[in-house]
This record gives sequence, structure tokens and C-alpha cells, in this order.
Amino acid sequence: MTESAMSRRIHLDAVGGVAGDMFVAALLDAHPDKTNGALAAIRATGLPQSVGLNVLPHRDHTLTGTRFEVTLPEENSSADRVSYHELNARLNDSDLSADTRERAQDIFSRLAAAEGTVHGVDSKDVTFHEVGNWDSIADIVGAAHLINAHGTVSWSVSVLPMGSGRIKSAHGNLPLPAPAVVELLKGYILHDDGRLGERITPTGAAILAHLMPVQDSTHGPETLVECGIGFGSKKFPGISNVLRLLEFESAMTSLLEDRVLVLNFEIDDQSPEDLAVGLDNLRDLNGVLDVLHTPAFGKKGRVTAQIQLLAREEMRESVITACFEETSTLGLRWEVKRRAKLQRVEADGVKLVTRPGGVTTAKAEMDHLSEVDGGYAERMVRRRRKEDAALGKKDIND
Repeated sequence: MTESAMSRRIHLDAVGGVAGDMFVAALLDAHPDKTNGALAAIRATGLPQSVGLNVLPHRDHTLTGTRFEVTLPEENSSADRVSYHELNARLNDSDLSADTRERAQDIFSRLAAAEGTVHGVDSKDVTFHEVGNWDSIADIVGAAHLINAHGTVSWSVSVLPMGSGRIKSAHGNLPLPAPAVVELLKGYILHDDGRLGERITPTGAAILAHLMPVQDSTHGPETLVECGIGFGSKKFPGISNVLRLLEFESAMTSLLEDRVLVLNFEIDDQSPEDLAVGLDNLRDLNGVLDVLHTPAFGKKGRVTAQIQLLAREEMRESVITACFEETSTLGLRWEVKRRAKLQRVEADGVKLVTRPGGVTTAKAEMDHLSEVDGGYAERMVRRRRKEDAALGKKDIND
């Protein structure tokens, strides 16, 4: 194996929870040299001079870290009503860099989509209440700038604390986690540690939805290079309300080898509609890496579906059981095979791969482009832009 570069990973340890101000504070605690740039980006949104931005050292009875505070004039301390359309226009008219503006708009669009789903309206018709305040705008724009400033990194996150109880909002008393937060965190593992209160805020959940961090603990040897502690404004008994950031570096090699479980079976008696549902369920199964469906002709000239499934070796029993549950097959074949693969780093929806000759290639994931307006041509323009940006950031980091 040939060492070609260093890959970086930022892990978010949600000790107390995740909120926009905690995310910004944790990043600035780990990298205080980025403070001026972050504050300048927030001011570029047209933030009134009467709104204060403070990055302060903070400590509780256990830990020391950083607080990020946005102070509003008393007459503007109540939540403003701002439509998603107005907020988007405000960002378009700002002096933000294109990268930061697009990232902030994506975070807001995910939040608008979640709010629209839970309230039964189109995301374009969503009106923000608490999130329309300047403090939430500062949190999201600050987060967008700092994510860009960190260049090409992969992101991971711990199991998330669920919280419980109710919270007063413009929509009335909402159960916790708030409905929009629940919508944004679908697919993530949460746990209830018995503490009441809001642990994941809507802005925090929207930032997570934007980053799409993995909750996979299977990482190779890594060197811990930075740590940041971001404090939130709330207090919980018996625990520090912090988001801890751990930044790792590891040697990025061009070729890796591992073992993978390969399962094969054929189906000729299950309807295409039902088989499609079953295969989608298998794809979503924990431990499944890929599902391939190839049409073929079987015995008696019957149209047959050849299925090949790749999964982690240790998940063999549960994956085999799921195959029998989701399809009509009466038997299957399995084997464990050695696999060679190129190491990849995913950041901002772009996979970067360094090939054996030292050349790095980039591929933007379609999931991040599916909601782009303008059809095929605009998606291709956005894809090339994202890929070029990812390659450019890698060159700078190297």
C-alpha cells in the first residue's frame, strides 16, 4: 500500500446535545484562528450593528470551552416572522461568498422542508418564527462558513440524546424532540438518558441533515489532532451541556483490502412491484453494502431476477434472515470474498478517491443534487462545480 495523503475526520460527540450555537462554538474552540472570518461572514448577511456577536471562554463545574452568543436589542428580542422565500432572498442579496451562501441555503431548505412536512404546507410557503431571528441566522451562516473553512473532511456523530418534555413555540406547546427535529433526524440513532428538555434544536438538526455524518464506529487507526468544546445556553442536571468536537487525521492509502459477504439467489415467482419493495428494504438494512438486480431467463424460459447482495461479514445471519423475509426465495448461496478497494473520503456530498498513480478524482453524489431546480443541465453544472470545489480544497489542504 502506498501512502498518498492524509484524510481528516471530524467527530461530533453530542454530550449535552446539538444546537447551532454549540456547533459554531465547538469549531471555534478547536480553531480560534477562524473566529474573525466566521464573524465577518455573519456580518456579511446584513446583520444590524445593534446585534452583538460574542465568542467567549466558558466553563462549568466540569469542563472548559467556548460559548458563541448572539445578543439582540431588547425591542427585537421576540421571534420575528420571516418566510422561507424572504430568508432565501436575504441570503442571495448578501455579500457572502458563493460557497457559504449555498451551504447556508441548503441548511435552511432542509429546515423548511421539515417544517413544511410537519405542518402540511409546501416548503416554499413556510414561515419561520424562532428560526427567523437573527441569532438563528447567525448560527447557520457561521456554521456554513466554518464547514467550508475546514476544507475536505468527513463527518461522524455519536448517538444523539433524545430529550423529552414540551417546549413553548409560536405553534403552541410542542413535544420534544420537536416535530421538525424528528423529521430531520430520521435514520439516526437516538437514546433517552432520562433528562428533560430540548437536546437537539431545529438549527442543530438541520446542520446535521446537511452534513449527513455517519454513526459508524468502525474507523481504522487515527491520530487525534484537535479537540473543541462548545457550550450551549441551557443547563441540565448532572451533565455538561456541550458539543465536543474531535478532529482526527489518518494516512490515506491508495489501496485497501477487506472481506465482504456475497449472497446470490434467483426469483421467478414474485411480482416486480413487490420484489422492488423487498429489495429496497434489504438496501436499507444495517450492514448491507449493495444490492444488485439483473434480469435473466431461467428454467422453462421464465423471466428471472438474479439478485446479488453485498454485506458486512459479521451481519451474515441477520442479512440471510432478511432475504428470506423480504423475497420469495427458498434458498440462497453465500460466500465470503476478499475485496480490494480504493479508500475514499466523502465531504459535502462529494467522494474523493486517490488512485494508485497519485491522481485524485471526485464524484458528486446524486442525492445532494436531486432537489436542484433547472433540470439535467443545471444538475450537471452544479455537479461539476461541487467536484471542482472539492478537488480545489484538497489541493489547498495538501
